[in-house]
Amino acid sequence: MTETHSRVAIVTGAGRGIGAAVARRLAADGFAVGLLDLDEDGVRTGAEAIVADGGRAIGVKLDVSNADDVDAAVSKVADELGPPTVLINNAGITRDNLIFKMSEQEWDSVLGVHLRGSFLMTRAVQKYQTEQKWGRIVNLSSTSALGNRGQVNYSAAKAGMQGFTKTLAIELGKFGVTANAIAPGFIATDMTAATAERVGMSFEDFKKAAAEQIPVRRVGEPEDIANLASFLVSEGAGFISGQVVYVAGGPKD
Repeated sequence: MTETHSRVAIVTGAGRGIGAAVARRLAADGFAVGLLDLDEDGVRTGAEAIVADGGRAIGVKLDVSNADDVDAAVSKVADELGPPTVLINNAGITRDNLIFKMSEQEWDSVLGVHLRGSFLMTRAVQKYQTEQKWGRIVNLSSTSALGNRGQVNYSAAKAGMQGFTKTLAIELGKFGVTANAIAPGFIATDMTAATAERVGMSFEDFKKAAAEQIPVRRVGEPEDIANLASFLVSEGAGFISGQVVYVAGGPKD
């Protein structure tokens, strides 16, 4: 089948970790990529590396929870690379605390980035997708959606991402747009390294302890998530929509 839609992707939280890995993989797959993140240096460096490898990419500083920032960033990508048809909602933060100690700011900031940010990004990008009658949305959830001590805010946000995904699949399917969620388990990133520091463990010991509880006996790498994202945004995944795929080295309920 001849593709009539543009091959332009946007990845939020692309300054490091999972987002950076997904951006690199989509660029290798032939997408022009807009890397968006609060970390301006991170996305510019990432975009420059993609361009140096022969791809097309730009890095844009973005606060996903700010509607004006989102509209401006998406417009910039559309103007410089072309109308985006793929959106990876990956931007996220943690503000871990037990419920009795959690502040309103810790709650609001986490839900603001994950849920408000994904809403604003999707609202901005879907108009380009529906115009072209083709699109792929991949939202990053987490195994924490099933519950995790000290992460009531993060767990609520990641569970919300799953309902958000399923509703997008229902609303946008008739326009040729699919929406799916990836729910990673333990992935070795700066975020999990920060968790290790918070609990007073070296990152290597933290990863070793985690691996012992994972059926495949290793922790995940950002590329494990990028591999799945690559498939979900492909032509071949066009009949997969509204699904949550746990990438955790073993079964999750």
